[in-house]
Amino acid sequence: MKKVAILQSNYIPWKGYFDIINEVDLFIFYDDVQYTARDWRNRNRIKTPRGVEWLTVPTDGSREKLICDVRLPDPRWQEIHWKSLQQCYGKAPFFASAQPLLEEVYRGQRWTHLSQLNQHLITRIARDMLGISTEFADARAYAATGSKQDRIIELLEKSAASAYLSGPAAKSYIDEALFADKGIELTWHDYTGYPEYRQFHPPFEHGVSIFDLLFHTGSDAPWHIWGWRDAAPRS
Repeated sequence: MKKVAILQSNYIPWKGYFDIINEVDLFIFYDDVQYTARDWRNRNRIKTPRGVEWLTVPTDGSREKLICDVRLPDPRWQEIHWKSLQQCYGKAPFFASAQPLLEEVYRGQRWTHLSQLNQHLITRIARDMLGISTEFADARAYAATGSKQDRIIELLEKSAASAYLSGPAAKSYIDEALFADKGIELTWHDYTGYPEYRQFHPPFEHGVSIFDLLFHTGSDAPWHIWGWRDAAPRS
């Protein structure tokens, strides 16, 4: 069975995003669809002494653009985000372990397109920091021509998928019968039950960037995302 997930790329997404990646054989970045402003595409949240705050990448995006066409016209955000992460997490136990990746991304090159930035960060974090072996692909490589659910099914067929893993929010609009008719097993991911860890600035918050988990737990991060499901509880 080949299990596939299809999601838009997000900026330094939360741990649940990587949980889905780890559960599938192929993860397809769905970036040739409409850009949504004030969404997870170009921003995410971090813990600060003042509470949870947004890190936002300024774009030229609008509802008339596809995510893959959204440009990053002003590079000054890169140094701002680097300094924000350093100030908020510099004393975290595993910040130094992630610093080479951070310096490469935020100081080593200039990013011109949002999709390119997001896909690079997600892929590097998944492979190099979480040890995920899932294959990655871009939806544009499959040249799907349908719309909405038909387009998803076309991507699944072209990628030879036999199973599709979706986030629970899609239950409100996905027609399960369409997938059954194509012989594609549809399953829903469950985000509940993630264990807490030592995190700066209580109260604990699950809905923050993956960086928060990586900076605080290092090589134990995979256990906090999926390993806990099959392991004995930790003290």
